Amino acid sequence: MVKGTSRRVIVVRPPDQQLFEQAIFLLKEDAAEQQGVTAQQVVQEAKEAADSYLRKHAPGKRGLARLGKYRGWLWFLAGAACTGIAVMILL
Repeated sequence: MVKGTSRRVIVVRPPDQQLFEQAIFLLKEDAAEQQGVTAQQVVQEAKEAADSYLRKHAPGKRGLARLGKYRGWLWFLAGAACTGIAVMILL
């Protein structure tokens, strides 16, 4: 649907366009009127929003990456289990 109002947009293009061609951000009505906000700050906030979304919703961020500080313990337990199985087989 097209309305008769004009909107200001920021278009961010990623350096490697394997998955996305561009991200489009719509500026708030009062954002353009705020004093002291530079174009560089607006673009930086748009990039941070896109990065934040990808960190939260990227398909490769599942499984062990979600476990964070427990990842080391899981590798330790997996190694201990493999060692125990190997000892049981050899004896």
